[in-house]
Amino acid sequence: MAPALQGGVKPSNPKNQARSLKRKRGEEDLSKLQKAVEELDPKEAEIKDVADLPLSTPTADGLEASHFKTLTDIQRKAIPLALKGKDCLGAAKTGSGKTLAFLIPVLENLVRKRWTEFDGLGALILSPTRELAIQIFEVLRKIGRYHTFSAGLVIGGKSLNEERERLSRMNILVCTPGRMLQHMDQTAAFDVDNLQMLVLDEADRIMDMGFQSTVDAIIEHLPKERQTMLFSATQTKRVSDLARLSLREPEYISVHEAATSATPSTLQQHYVVTPLHQKLDTLWSFIRANVKSKILVFLSSSKQVRFVYESLRHLQPGIPLLHLHGRQKQTSRLDVTSSFSRAKHSCLFATDVVARGLDFPAVDWVIQFDCPEDADTYIHRVGRTARYERDGRAVLFLDPSEEEGMLRRLEQKKVPIEKINVRQKKQQSIQNQLQNMCFKDPELKYLGQKAFVSYVKSVHLQKDKDIFHLDKLPLEEFSASLGLPGAPRIKFLKGDNAKALKNAPRQAVSDSEEDSEAETKKNKEDKKKEVRTKYDRMFERRNQDVLADHYAKMIGEGGHEKDHEQDADEDDDFLQVKRRFNHDEISDLSDAEDNGAEQRADKKAKVVPIGNAEEALVIDSKRREKLLKSKKKLLKYMGKGTKLVYDDNGEAHEIYEMEDEDQFREKGPAETQRVKFLDEERKRVQEADIADKQLFKEKRREKKEKRKAREAAESAPYEEPEEGEEEGEDVEMSDADVETEPSAKRPKKWFEDASEDESKPSKRRDVAAAHEPETLEELEALASGLLN
Repeated sequence: MAPALQGGVKPSNPKNQARSLKRKRGEEDLSKLQKAVEELDPKEAEIKDVADLPLSTPTADGLEASHFKTLTDIQRKAIPLALKGKDCLGAAKTGSGKTLAFLIPVLENLVRKRWTEFDGLGALILSPTRELAIQIFEVLRKIGRYHTFSAGLVIGGKSLNEERERLSRMNILVCTPGRMLQHMDQTAAFDVDNLQMLVLDEADRIMDMGFQSTVDAIIEHLPKERQTMLFSATQTKRVSDLARLSLREPEYISVHEAATSATPSTLQQHYVVTPLHQKLDTLWSFIRANVKSKILVFLSSSKQVRFVYESLRHLQPGIPLLHLHGRQKQTSRLDVTSSFSRAKHSCLFATDVVARGLDFPAVDWVIQFDCPEDADTYIHRVGRTARYERDGRAVLFLDPSEEEGMLRRLEQKKVPIEKINVRQKKQQSIQNQLQNMCFKDPELKYLGQKAFVSYVKSVHLQKDKDIFHLDKLPLEEFSASLGLPGAPRIKFLKGDNAKALKNAPRQAVSDSEEDSEAETKKNKEDKKKEVRTKYDRMFERRNQDVLADHYAKMIGEGGHEKDHEQDADEDDDFLQVKRRFNHDEISDLSDAEDNGAEQRADKKAKVVPIGNAEEALVIDSKRREKLLKSKKKLLKYMGKGTKLVYDDNGEAHEIYEMEDEDQFREKGPAETQRVKFLDEERKRVQEADIADKQLFKEKRREKKEKRKAREAAESAPYEEPEEGEEEGEDVEMSDADVETEPSAKRPKKWFEDASEDESKPSKRRDVAAAHEPETLEELEALASGLLN
């Protein structure tokens, strides 16, 4: 029995005391933070630096460690409103720091609500592209390094099952819309019922990329009581509609409406008028003149990106070349993005997949090789340079037919742009080199053809016909500039007489077809009169027997008579008689077979009556004997249907029960019944799916609550006796009240050897340790027991 405690007071654990003080200090800081946020007035407060914001200690330390000290205009206006719990609709120039404007409120909102890993998903951030989602996640990791929240990145391109395992444990998710909706529909463990914040970054791009229906479906899954923040560089009608549907009394934040330009003031913008067939030469000359720079080149399609990258890579301009487009795998896109971010001098050929939100450090030049579809796309493209008040330069290549319309659109958006000319002395032509490469490399020629077709198709599909005029483009010269021998055929382009041919009478069309057939026949006859080549003479030689057997099929009618005879023999061999019998032999054989069959029948055949069937079953083989052991297979001999289902009692039922034609017609037309049946089945499946998901979520929530309660009980500090209790009063406790837990094993350190493990105590030592001798008699009894 343990000795009595001095004074009757139970000693407190130092660890529990420290934990209790830490928790008490945290609650005090949290109450102060909550009070400071309530007293904050976003309109009157003068906030310039991060230190002026009422932030928690982990967020402030993360911002300081990431070297974020001064706030931008959008951050000064948006963060105080978001901290107050307001819905925000923000619009700012590209590169103005919108990412921090919503990441800081996300972290602070979860901190003030005491969010833990057991509370599930607290914030959801939607991004239009994978690259932008990765960038947002990296910034979140930097500024949230001192928080205990779990954050995840869901962007597709990876295994769905791996994401499912981690999804239920995440507090903050950065994702793309398509992948997010897929998890909401297919992952039962994914619970969004407790969501506190929804953020949509680059909302106009999300709408332009065709994600409108996806975003609407995601919002339907989310709870109505939440805070929503929507950010975009441009405000369109679709964005306004989305804000009206998903935001409640939003605060509109705009920092560039009063500005004289929609682009940064530190950005120098120029355009060059160059014909379509000289664009590639101009680009090559520009890259050769700026090999000590960091260049980003925008093209309209992924096929153009591949061709320009491959062709210029073979010419070796003296600067590292990279390419990025949406058809690449996710790992390749990540590698290219990180390589271009780290590079000091490099040239990246890309589509508009990198035109929104991405922050590439220290980009010197943005070259728009193809004209953008509108002024907003131009603004987003040039926004990859001159970020955070740095200097930057942008050049736009325009065909003479595109100059007037595009300049008018940029003037409407308050975009200052100047015209510059190319120095003809430094202009280099690479057309001959491209022709040689395409002649030697069929794959490069194929890429050039695809690039030509994709560019023409992109111009053909443009909506703004004031800028894009396909009929004014020199397509033949453009194909020659790509190194192609001629312009590839384009299916969606027809000749000038297409409409006249469509409206012409049938007789005229048939006459024109006959004339064309006669002309092609004449051309074939003229070709036959041409000089015969060595291949023609080779295939007409007589000694072709040494070749393969399929030679006869290759030469067709041009072969000699021997080959035709050989083909005829082969055809006869298909039904050729191998052996002929006399009538006597046939009769002998038939008699022998009949006798053998009778003997076998007498020997093995069994006649078994089956139920009420009219004919009995003759069993003359082992296969038929097995039928007797299977009730399901015997049912077809008893007049039952072949398609059956069995209930719990083992009774067989037909899958479909036929009804009378009159009864069927009374219910309505067949198509109406089919549609009604499909609707009912779809509704039934959806209800069952919702019920299954709800049941799974309830079970998971119960587990979380039990685990949370258990950990809270384990971490609870020792409480001092209350006023009603006397010091030193003994408290009786039964064994049932004490929950015994198995002692955890000592974790092995990474530098420990297996031989250093503590040996397991024997059973006899356990007994000795449990009953420690106190008197001399007990010690003698223990010693005698050990000796015996």
